Amino acid sequence: QVYVVESGGGSVQAGGSLRLTCAASGYRDFRFSRYRVYWVRQSPGKSLEWVSDISVSGNTYYADSVNQRFTITRENGKNAVYLQMDSLKSDDTAMYYCAAERRGGTALRKPLSLHDYELWGQGTQVTVSS
Repeated sequence: QVYVVESGGGSVQAGGSLRLTCAASGYRDFRFSRYRVYWVRQSPGKSLEWVSDISVSGNTYYADSVNQRFTITRENGKNAVYLQMDSLKSDDTAMYYCAAERRGGTALRKPLSLHDYELWGQGTQVTVSS
C-alpha cells in the first residue's frame, strides 16, 4: 500500500510563513521520485484549488494566486515534497492536501475532486489571521 501524509500546518498571522511536508511511504524500494506531486487546497464554501506541482524532472509550477510567495521542492532520498509558504494572507486559509500521480499525460491542474489523483493524503489545516 502506498500512502502520503501531510504535516506542518498551523495558525499564523498574515505575513508569516509555514512549511508543509508531504511524506510518502510504500512497498520495498518505493520511490516517490516517480510521481508528479501536487499541492491543492480547499476552504469552506469554495472549490478544490490547485496550488502547485513538481514534476519528475524537478520542474515547478504555481497558481497565479501563490506565485512568488510559495515554493515547492522535493527531496527524493526521503520520499518527501515540501511547500514553503511565505507572505501568507487570509485568502490562503484552507485545508492543504498533497496529491500525486504516476500516469503519463497532461498535469492535472483543474481538479474537481481529490479522487482525480492516484494518491492523496488526509490534509493539514492552514489558518492565517488578518
